[in-house]
Amino acid sequence: MADGREGWHKGVEIKSARELALMRMAGRIAALALAEMRDKLKPGVSGKQLDAIAEKVIARHKAAPAFKGVPGPYPYPFATTISINEQLVHGLPTGRLIREGDLVSLDCGVLHQGFYADNAITVGVGRVSGEAAQLLAVTEQALYKGIAHARVGRRVGDISHAIQQFVEGQGYHLAREYTGHGVGRHMHEDPEVPNQGRPGSGRLLRPGLVLAIEPMVMIGTTETLTQPDGWTAVSEDGSLACHFEHTVAVTDSEPVILTTI
Repeated sequence: MADGREGWHKGVEIKSARELALMRMAGRIAALALAEMRDKLKPGVSGKQLDAIAEKVIARHKAAPAFKGVPGPYPYPFATTISINEQLVHGLPTGRLIREGDLVSLDCGVLHQGFYADNAITVGVGRVSGEAAQLLAVTEQALYKGIAHARVGRRVGDISHAIQQFVEGQGYHLAREYTGHGVGRHMHEDPEVPNQGRPGSGRLLRPGLVLAIEPMVMIGTTETLTQPDGWTAVSEDGSLACHFEHTVAVTDSEPVILTTI
């Protein structure tokens, strides 16, 4: 879940090997929930149905949905966020039926044995437009461009700059108001991980630091609006939006993605 700056835990917490192992378990459960949602995503299914699927997967693994109760305009009421087309992040799962050609962002967080994990994917439903397919490809590639810089001795700004340089180089726009974040015993903790930044700036990356890296990309604008439900963020101009996210551990060697099956 992209940061809304409420309920933010101040202070960087470096994780031990044992704590990283627990976060890996949480990450696997989140990835399993996303995989099952993606498998059931087709024309005619509703966001509420997909949310219920994720909640069952989480419960099956004796974990808890991390998003429920997250502070905001009111405590977040669902296990997932489901954002469609111009909706960028924090979309409320509703009875709205998903249609052929829609872009659907699925975001899921899990709390397991005291630790959080957070991940998101955007999926094109059936046959999508060339414009939508290109947006999907660019946003997913931007995520991995950022992850490649999550290494000891680099700084948060190196991650941010890699994402910004790639996305803007492809002619797309990054949301200004929302960022990635640290994650661990809290859903949102320091450091903030913007999707724009200068190389060599920001916090120094150390082994045991865990980050939720999440480019949020729109076709036509950097600006967003919040819908009347108080949560759902949409592109200001109504253009398509896309979101990918992994929880990533900085280690003594390669970055380790914790939100995989």
